[in-house]
Amino acid sequence: MPKIYEYFGLIFIIRTDDHNPIHVHIQYAETESKVVIDYIGGKLADVIFRKVKGRKQLPAHKQSEAKAFIKKYHKEITEKWIQLFVKKMKPKFEKITKKV
Repeated sequence: MPKIYEYFGLIFIIRTDDHNPIHVHIQYAETESKVVIDYIGGKLADVIFRKVKGRKQLPAHKQSEAKAFIKKYHKEITEKWIQLFVKKMKPKFEKITKKV
């Protein structure tokens, strides 16, 4: 379960036993959300938050931070997903310290 990003307390993870569509799990303190990155025609169409069974969902203010981050880094997140599931490579972890 590679951790791919850390951004101001938000931890972005790709679970190795996951499946399509492209998504990440985001943890913050005792909360977690699954976030689907939806593309239409190769362009980012939406960022969809879903509940994770047995976990509290990210607080609203952290969801908005996470959404802004994903909108900026969606191509990089998608490449890390492809590295893990298609190329069978471990994606690089990055800690982002500048606000998006």
